[in-house]
Amino acid sequence: MVSISFSPLCTLCLVVVFLTKALAFGFTADLIHRDSPQSPFYNPLSTKMDRLNNAIKRSFSRAAHLKQSLSQSHSPNTIQSEIIPDSGEYLMKLSIGTPPVETLGIADTGSDLTWTQCNPCRRCYKQKAPLFNPKNSSTYRELSCQSQPCQDISRDNPSACHNNICHYDLTYGDRSYSTGTIATETFTLGSTSSRPVSVPKMIFGCGHHSGGTFNNFSTGIIGLGGGSFSLVSQLGVGKFSYCLSGFFGNETDVTINKINFGDNAAMVSGSGVVVSTPIIPNEISTFYFLTLKSIMVGNKTLTHKTKMKSSNCDNNATADYEQQAGNIIIDSGTTLTLLPSHLYRNLESQLRKTIKSKPSEDPQGLLGLCYSDTNIDLPNITFKFTGAELELPPMNTFVQRGKLVCLGMVPSDDIAIFGNLNQINVLIGYDLVKKQLSFMPTDCRKINN
Repeated sequence: MVSISFSPLCTLCLVVVFLTKALAFGFTADLIHRDSPQSPFYNPLSTKMDRLNNAIKRSFSRAAHLKQSLSQSHSPNTIQSEIIPDSGEYLMKLSIGTPPVETLGIADTGSDLTWTQCNPCRRCYKQKAPLFNPKNSSTYRELSCQSQPCQDISRDNPSACHNNICHYDLTYGDRSYSTGTIATETFTLGSTSSRPVSVPKMIFGCGHHSGGTFNNFSTGIIGLGGGSFSLVSQLGVGKFSYCLSGFFGNETDVTINKINFGDNAAMVSGSGVVVSTPIIPNEISTFYFLTLKSIMVGNKTLTHKTKMKSSNCDNNATADYEQQAGNIIIDSGTTLTLLPSHLYRNLESQLRKTIKSKPSEDPQGLLGLCYSDTNIDLPNITFKFTGAELELPPMNTFVQRGKLVCLGMVPSDDIAIFGNLNQINVLIGYDLVKKQLSFMPTDCRKINN
């Protein structure tokens, strides 16, 4: 988990100056999967199974950190960054300063904080790109302790102020860390459909001391969470959307995913039907909580219901988990979907009855339900959220691991996550104003090209 004293940055690479952060327009930027040939993380020697196994392991690691973050309550004036160093699945470019310096950050819907390494760096992890040097930018401004944002933070985090300069202090669950200065700067956002756009006075973290397991290709993190200091909130665009293509298939497929902000995030592309479900408010505003009611396999409904301790004063009281609003997180940085153990067991049991083939064991023990016949008929699986049903074909719910085809979902007693495998070929829109998340099944390659 990450506790910090304040933050966020922004993204990409552009040039039209706006006098306000309330950007009444839309723009679209590239969203690069870390294992695609367009990514600096790409290893041409890795096999498809290598990349899938690594993504599965990152899912487990990320879930552990998200669980740790959710297990603690936080002040609304404290920004959290739950991303695990080197764990993000998607990357975005951004340029900082005047003149703009391009950086590459991990785009994360489970994080608010955006930060980058800066000179002077007393102790930093090695990165391929040059460090951002604030002295070379005419628009860099440190936030003083008297600034309203720093005063808000300091009420709960007295250590946020040093020598009349606002600071942040990040500690990640794996003991990686980043500390530095809170400042404002101009961010140049690179759009794929219009001229570059420069946005002044964006609040971000300028890191002067960081280390741990960060990858040297990444210069920091881009926060796309629901908190007030995330990229989306600071831009004032109110909404964003993305459409993810498959990322473990044909390596010659050079499709780059797109992320849309503001007016460009309207759910109008493609030919699918749009369904929407509420984003449930939570004291941890970073995450996007949804309410999963049930899962359907064929015409068999598996109710998301279990007995668990109630939050009221009666320690012996129980409540139906199905009735708890906000019982699952949608997350772009987790590949697998994690389901409560009772629901997963029911799902696996129903799939075993439905699929006319004998299951095989995963030799690596990573996934629970596998089959050695990759040509078997697999059923669609429907997720029923409040007000929205999303029917997913097998390519969204099963993964091919060598000679096996396995269910891309795992049981979890602590946290439920709707991962990005389930989001492939679904246009997903986040409306932070209406507190609503929308799904529209479509061919993302057509939208992204």
